Amino acid sequence: MTEAVESPSSHPVGVDITRASIARVYDAALNGTNNYEIDRRVLDQVRTVAPEVNDLAWANRNFLIRACRFLATQGRVTQYLDCGSGLPTAENTHQVVQRIIPDARVLYVDNDPVVLAHGRALLEENENTRFVEADIFKPEQILQNETAREFLDWTKPIALLHNGTLHHYLGDDYEEMMRTYVDALPSGSFVVVAHFLDPKTEAHSAIARRMEEKFTHSPMGSGLFRTWDEIGRMFGGTELVDPGLVLCEDWWPDGPRYQPLNQVQECIAGGVGRKA
Repeated sequence: MTEAVESPSSHPVGVDITRASIARVYDAALNGTNNYEIDRRVLDQVRTVAPEVNDLAWANRNFLIRACRFLATQGRVTQYLDCGSGLPTAENTHQVVQRIIPDARVLYVDNDPVVLAHGRALLEENENTRFVEADIFKPEQILQNETAREFLDWTKPIALLHNGTLHHYLGDDYEEMMRTYVDALPSGSFVVVAHFLDPKTEAHSAIARRMEEKFTHSPMGSGLFRTWDEIGRMFGGTELVDPGLVLCEDWWPDGPRYQPLNQVQECIAGGVGRKA
């Protein structure tokens, strides 16, 4: 794997390169350059049990793109709250939805120092894109944030995106946390969730647990593989859009599938819910 340049002067202020960052590990998995050796080490550890580990990130990213296209074209959603935006990469949320609805508003939320350093400059490309610093696992920080209250119209539908974030939350109260978000959303809003999956099948549960052990005992320290039922409880009581909660690769794929899914692609699920 090609290593990113790591000269001391290139490190954004406040970034600790001795600790792995969720955003930078994800960036490395997508073949980005905003990551360090400590982040790539996480993937290397998981790769010892799952050589296709990068496909977790790609399944997550491609699902996000398809979900955003759906929300903009079919849902006609004009407001997006993207929690845990991560580092800028190809086809960010605002690029997907603003291509369809040019005046769609996208609010990115993160609190990773490297995301803050790079994100604001690259993501705040126009007056309809903003970035705020907050802990996405403390919804009140976002719901009470002045920019969030003023930039988004909370009387009109909002798409809440928790794409590839909740498997890094180690608490058991994720259902209550997501309910807090959903209760604050107007009627007609949508919730998008993608999450590492333990499918509880003989063929793939073992690999899910091996990946979880490597992720949680790596320098990143998180990456839980929850069950279908556990992930299903993260939609805050919204009604799931067809085809429901499925493997990310099975959520409205762009075309016919010639290649069978590998063991890693069988271990990440996603869905979109709509609030009545």
